[in-house]
Amino acid sequence: MRILVVEDQREIADAIRAMLERRKYAVDVAAAGESGYDMLLRGTYDAAVVDVVLPGRDGFAICREARAEGIATPVLFLTARDAVEDRVRGLDAGADDYLVKPFVEDELAARLRALLRRAALPIHATLEVGDLVVDRGARAVRVAGREVPLGATEFRLLEYLAANAGIAVTRAQILERVWGDDFDGSSNVVDVYVSAVRKKLAAVGARDRITTVWGVGYSLHA
Repeated sequence: MRILVVEDQREIADAIRAMLERRKYAVDVAAAGESGYDMLLRGTYDAAVVDVVLPGRDGFAICREARAEGIATPVLFLTARDAVEDRVRGLDAGADDYLVKPFVEDELAARLRALLRRAALPIHATLEVGDLVVDRGARAVRVAGREVPLGATEFRLLEYLAANAGIAVTRAQILERVWGDDFDGSSNVVDVYVSAVRKKLAAVGARDRITTVWGVGYSLHA
């Protein structure tokens, strides 16, 4: 498997390369945002580890613009920025996970394995819950043919609920699947995003699709 590492600090990049090569991955390294973006678009990678603060083009822009070009390579942000707002911004840009520096090599390796496992799982191209359709390939949602404009994190949230339609899923399960395990389980970020998705569904006539299951979490219904 081939991993792209986009990291401008030579010592960190070399350490990540060595760690991955010990685990039998092939590794390419880019030291700047522009070159990292070009390599992600041109190359065939199983995953990418991307720093946020980079010369030229930052990690958020790399991921956001790559997703806009249809690149679905799993991306893990590796950065010293540990504020919740930065993590939310990174995930909204299309990242799949977010690990804060300083990190433990074994944790980085474990997170990459998890990303690679998820990417390898066969999934249905679309999920249908009544007239609500989640198109995983196009990363689009439609209700009775009307498109629902969702951000990247909103899409992942609704996708997870649709994959578990009719089942009450807990906030902790949603946090783990949509945001990764960097978030404190007491955070109200799930409630904030559920509220935002509800409003967007209501705008196309799909009210009350996401119900609150008191003491548990949320459930999506037709």
